[in-house]
Amino acid sequence: MTERAKHRAGLADFLRTRRARLRPEQFGLPTGARRHTPGLRREELAQLVGVGISWYTWLEQGRDIQVSDHVLSRLADILQLDAQERRHLFALARGHVPLPAKPDGEKLSQNTPYQAILDAFLYPAQLLDHRLSVVAWNDSANQLFGDYVALSERERNLAWSLFMDPLQRQRFVHWERAARGCIAHLHAMMDQYGDDAWGAKLIADLSVSSPEFRAWWPEHKILLTCNSSSEMYHPLVGHLAFQLTTFTVPQQPDRGMVVYTPLPQDDTAAKLGALMKREAYPHF
Repeated sequence: MTERAKHRAGLADFLRTRRARLRPEQFGLPTGARRHTPGLRREELAQLVGVGISWYTWLEQGRDIQVSDHVLSRLADILQLDAQERRHLFALARGHVPLPAKPDGEKLSQNTPYQAILDAFLYPAQLLDHRLSVVAWNDSANQLFGDYVALSERERNLAWSLFMDPLQRQRFVHWERAARGCIAHLHAMMDQYGDDAWGAKLIADLSVSSPEFRAWWPEHKILLTCNSSSEMYHPLVGHLAFQLTTFTVPQQPDRGMVVYTPLPQDDTAAKLGALMKREAYPHF
């Protein structure tokens, strides 16, 4: 399958899942007694958008057809997309930004042009690629999450560690919220930047190994940025609370820098300072 075909397939799945969220009564349409699937029917959505049913069917089937900005905007309105979903719809329809050439399963290292920026942060900071793999970090992140150098390539991937590492379920106080947010962000990034062989295998393996991932991935929820609060439990210092802020790297839009800023509760800043005084980076 070509990259363009993969992108069209992502658009088709996104449209189907968003159509399934809607109810006919929201638009004054008869509900009827013979609806076997949730949501609007294709012909109903096509009528509301003002396009032909055959054309819309082709769009949902991932066929290579042209879509105007006007129709995309109308689709976004009828599907009641929020700002992030609307942006995602246009990104899927217009094609993703080409990635810099790099091999599958890129070797993770702190030798990046952004290491000095990461090191300048007093608080934990990571650089992630579009697969949500940690490609660079600072010492504070090492103290919070364990020594990245000691982790395998798969273990450095946030999605894999969240779903497959039992310790992560203990680390994140609200694990399901964190895991669902991770899936939504991974979906958005993979849709926009392509599911390369390494990423495709990651998703396939998680779908086999994790019942939660297998159930939640087909929902096709998306999250473009991870700007939220997160509560964690660290075995040495107890409960911690952070505000997560994500910055896009302008020269490499497939990468994002995540900074964990301590929140006032749980005396997080002081506990983080105590962790930074340790000389070793144990893997918890």
